[in-house]
Amino acid sequence: MSDPLGLIQNTGGTPKLPIQSLRNPQGKGSGPDFKNLLMQNLNEVNTLQQDASEAAQDLITGKRNDLEGVVAATEKAETAFKMLQAMRNQVMEAYDEIKQMRV
Repeated sequence: MSDPLGLIQNTGGTPKLPIQSLRNPQGKGSGPDFKNLLMQNLNEVNTLQQDASEAAQDLITGKRNDLEGVVAATEKAETAFKMLQAMRNQVMEAYDEIKQMRV
C-alpha cells in the first residue's frame, strides 16, 4: 500500500500533516485580511447588480436591443449575489459554533 501523503510511516510522536501553519512567525497572515476581502467582494457584487439594472433599464428604454446580454448580466449578478449569500451563511454558522464553544 502506498503512502502518497507520508502520513502512515510516521509512527512516533505527533503526526506530521502536510498542512502549513496558518500564521507566519510574526503572527500576521501573508494573504489579504478578511475585512478587505469581504469589502472587495461586496463592492464587486454591487457593481454587477448596478450593471444588470442599467442593462435592463437600457433595454426598456430602447437604448439597447440585445436581450441575451441583459439576461447574461442579470444572471451574472444573481450568481454573484448567491455566492456572497452562501459565504455569509457559512460565516454565520462558524460564528454560531464559536459561540457554543466552552473555554
